[in-house]
Formats: sequence, structure tokens, C-alpha cells
Amino acid sequence: MKAGFAVLTFLNLLQLVLYIPLLALAGQGLLYVFAGPERDSNFFYRLLQLLSKPFTLLVRKLTPAKVADHQVPIVTFFLVLIAYAVVSFEKIDLCLRLGVELCR
Repeated sequence: MKAGFAVLTFLNLLQLVLYIPLLALAGQGLLYVFAGPERDSNFFYRLLQLLSKPFTLLVRKLTPAKVADHQVPIVTFFLVLIAYAVVSFEKIDLCLRLGVELCR
């Protein structure tokens, strides 16, 4: 039973770690559309870039050189989204095995 709670805590932390860059990349995409060419001078755009930078750099190192630099944030968003979905499904599965009332 204690191992289940440890795994649940780990999944909660992992979900939180993935949620931050996911929202940062989504906000960056919205500002990309709304701010236009002046987005690089926008404070909030730069802040969102800073929040998602560790994940973006990792994806840049993992992707081939054929992937253009301006496409890396899009690839990062979808990879983080997939990872977030996997963690969420694992958390749901664990909660169903432990009992839903224990997952609150």
C-alpha cells in the first residue's frame, strides 16, 4: 500500500513538471499568433520561452538537423503533451487499482 502512495506522489510530481512547460508552450503559441513579429520584444513571450527552454533544448538535441529551429517548440509541445497524457493515464490506472477515495 505504501509503494502505491509513493508511485502516486511521483506521478503527481511528474504531471506537475510536465504541466508547466505544456502551458508555457501553449501560451507561447498564442502570443506567436497575436503578437506577430514584435513577439521577441514581448516580456511575456520571453518569460514563456524561459520556462519551456529546458524541454526545448532537450528536443533540439534529440531531433535531427532537418527539423528547423522554428519548428522545435511545436515538436516539444506535442512530445510534452503525449508524455502528460501517458502520465495521466498511468495515474488514473493506479487510482483505480488503489481505490478512488485514496487518490483524493
